[in-house]
Amino acid sequence: MTTSPDTTQKPVVVYGASGYTGRLICEYLREYGVPFVAAGRDGAKLQASMDRNVAGIETADYEVVEVTHDVASLTELFTGAQVVLNTVGPFSKWGPEVVEACLATGAHYTDTTGEQDWLITCDEKYGADFAAAGLLLAPGIAQMYTTGEIAAEVALERPGLDTLDIAVFWGGSPTIASTQTILFNAALSGAHYLEQNAYVPFDPDGGHTQLVIPGQHEVALALPWGGTSHPVWYRKDPRVANVKALGGVFNRGLMLAVPQIVAGAIAATEGMDADEKYLALAAAAATVMSEMPPRENPRLNKSLDSVHASGPLGRAHCVIHGNQNYKQTGLLQAYAAYALLQQPPRRVGFASGCQAFGHRELLGVLRSFGLVSEPVLTVES
Repeated sequence: MTTSPDTTQKPVVVYGASGYTGRLICEYLREYGVPFVAAGRDGAKLQASMDRNVAGIETADYEVVEVTHDVASLTELFTGAQVVLNTVGPFSKWGPEVVEACLATGAHYTDTTGEQDWLITCDEKYGADFAAAGLLLAPGIAQMYTTGEIAAEVALERPGLDTLDIAVFWGGSPTIASTQTILFNAALSGAHYLEQNAYVPFDPDGGHTQLVIPGQHEVALALPWGGTSHPVWYRKDPRVANVKALGGVFNRGLMLAVPQIVAGAIAATEGMDADEKYLALAAAAATVMSEMPPRENPRLNKSLDSVHASGPLGRAHCVIHGNQNYKQTGLLQAYAAYALLQQPPRRVGFASGCQAFGHRELLGVLRSFGLVSEPVLTVES
């Protein structure tokens, strides 16, 4: 059931607005002056979240709507909307109904996913239909993927570089949703990198990789982190043939614990059917993170995106230092909606944030809100 909003007056729907990232998206939509519908499956929870957790909400033009998660109800909710910003994951489980409702109603779609299998599904199953309809299908607009993509694009401004070695790090605790995503990715799908334009699986038993991180003496521990979005975005880019992305948190203790947590969850769900696995993995995630982390502190919640781009006769290294990775995600999502309300994206169908809006434009947005520094670019002939 839905309580139908007036989407002609509130053309943006934030689906999953009560979650950690959803709240931040609403906060930045308010700053951009964009009217929006805060939607989700629990109306009371949504209203409480807006009232207590969204800074400045009293000056926002918004409406709270409770909706059942099925294509018919979501189609009713999205009718008249121009943009849907989806934060309800795991996206491989809950995303198809949202995408199909967007396609049915003519709404652009973005989400914050880190699930590589969901990006591949969007590309291969839905991308052509969105392109034919003149609509954007942009999963994975988030700090962990888009800010790294910006760094890659800055490096690729030098022609002749066809290989991307990407590292993404951040400081702070994972949210409830991102903890679930880690376990769902590991237990239900593989992680891939790109080699000569083909997906190649990471060794699931490969363990940690030690990386040299710009700006510190200590080496850091990294994991494939589901493979990330980058290999999917660049698979059909004629400039790039090889992409490998690794990521992690600066907290070494937490990084040491992640493989053990994942291994335990996989062992505990062996032999279960898909629905049983989802329930068991959600329960396992709750034992790791069951409460919303505190609001980010720019002194503590730092981010770093480092990209080595190389080719037969050249190299470039781009580093972007930032802070408050969830705020970066909220801002990028809100800006995507703000931009789409005013003009068509640079690319329709399946596209990344940089492909849809431009990497220099997105960099400018993040810098204008004080969330990233100027990229540090080193070029070797």
